[in-house]
Amino acid sequence: AELKKASKRLTCHKRYKIQKKIREHHRKVRKEAKKRGRKKPKKDPGVPSAAPFKEELLREAEQRKQRLEELKQKQKLNRQKEHEKKRKLEAKKNAAQITEKAEGKGSSGKSKAKTNKLLDKNSKKSFCRELKKVIEASDVVLEVLDARDPMGCRCPQLEQAVTCSGGDKKLLLVLNKIDLVPKENLEKWLNYLKKEFPTVAFKSATLMKDKTMPEQFTKRRARVDLSRTTECFGSKCLLKLLQEHGKAQNKAIQVGVVGFPNVGKSSIINSLKGVRACNVGLARGVTKSMQIVHIDKQTKMLDSPSIIADPSNSALALALRSIIDTEESGSADVLEGVDAILNHCSKQQVMMHYSIPDFRNTEEFLTLLAQKRGMLKKGGVPDVENIAKLLLCDWTGAKISYHSQPPGSQRPPPYLTEDKIAEMQECFNLKNLEEENNNTVQALKYPSPASSIIFQSAGMANGTIEENKVIEVASEWENLETSKEGKEEEEDFTESDDDQDDVEEEEKDVKEVNQALALVSLTRHFLFSESEHSNSLSFSLDKTADEDDAYDFNTDYV
Repeated sequence: AELKKASKRLTCHKRYKIQKKIREHHRKVRKEAKKRGRKKPKKDPGVPSAAPFKEELLREAEQRKQRLEELKQKQKLNRQKEHEKKRKLEAKKNAAQITEKAEGKGSSGKSKAKTNKLLDKNSKKSFCRELKKVIEASDVVLEVLDARDPMGCRCPQLEQAVTCSGGDKKLLLVLNKIDLVPKENLEKWLNYLKKEFPTVAFKSATLMKDKTMPEQFTKRRARVDLSRTTECFGSKCLLKLLQEHGKAQNKAIQVGVVGFPNVGKSSIINSLKGVRACNVGLARGVTKSMQIVHIDKQTKMLDSPSIIADPSNSALALALRSIIDTEESGSADVLEGVDAILNHCSKQQVMMHYSIPDFRNTEEFLTLLAQKRGMLKKGGVPDVENIAKLLLCDWTGAKISYHSQPPGSQRPPPYLTEDKIAEMQECFNLKNLEEENNNTVQALKYPSPASSIIFQSAGMANGTIEENKVIEVASEWENLETSKEGKEEEEDFTESDDDQDDVEEEEKDVKEVNQALALVSLTRHFLFSESEHSNSLSFSLDKTADEDDAYDFNTDYV
């Protein structure tokens, strides 16, 4: 027979007795509190107005407080980063251990190879491998640039690899998203870029029909502005240019489409094909392997994964050009990216665009934006992390209109000599290209210069094309497989040195603040003592009877 749980029910007599005892206890506590009495906390009188250099002292104290707050925020971000790194490494180690246990010790070598293959699909090494395949297989390479920041989308390593590869390999620049910049700015960029490589102005279609789905006509579709979404501009010009090159070569050509994440590589292929042949999305790194799309008998388009941004790049370049998965990436990385973007923009224009009041730092801006858009957590706390991720998606996607100015002087990179420029421009009818570009520029609607945010470009973004140069990813997987504790201890040791430096800096700041406060308190004491001597009677009346150790000023002159 199963044992039943003991009942928690009490007799009424016992329950009432407990309640009575509780009431008595509360009464006793209240009586004791009344006897003791509540002492009011003394108010800080602050720095008296008669104090010398009062304003300077207060200003210095405020500045030091602000410095301390900033330092604390930085340390908080660093701690968050470290925690996220540790969590990720632990999760990966656990996953590796589980797979090893499942498959057994005998087949440990085979299991490692299988896990490497599975993990390789989304790794940076596989992206580099696929990109290199596309560059090697293609006769013409299209480097896709975002018209809002063309210089930031150019990769010198890629351009050097194509120009110095030998043979008849050509490089074309495709200036995409031209409808998001002012007309004058677009014309300046076309004039600047055409001096180095043949440049095509392009606006890809965003609402494309899926090739697997039948056509559907609805009332809502009829209201959509075709010039902004479904219709593409510059496709005829680009196709004509490629077909002419194919005829000059007397063979069917393969055209590789390369570039950084979210510049619109797959969208250009879809626009040329007229159907949704490649997957497109707001997330970065949607294309993970080479994909062949037949445009016609003479031209094949090769879709490629994104170029991987080098870690040595600036914070701005990493925020806009690196393959960040906003769902998996840490909040510290996303906040750093948003901070870098805001630092390179006009503050007033950002406030006007988001219709937000003045803000002191990035966190304040994000809290204001979260409150405005209703992105709140439990208890009405602004969801800063999610609003930061959303803002990054807006800036890399086709939502926000911003523009950067081309450099004042034409300085081609060292690998691009005059002979190379002439070689790249060979076999292309540049006059026809210029006319076609002018037609596309005239056909589109553009945002006004006042509504477009002025943006300071960080210059060319370095990328890693060769698989051997991707060191960081490989070392992480090695740590997973081998799980050597010695290496981790060395890393912790090196990290601790940096932490010590931060602590020392913080201690210095704390000392400075304490010195300032001590100085303020000394001046206050000195001035108050003088005023007390003059107004001794008034001060003695204010004193309470309880304060026995207070000094009696009436006995001064007895």
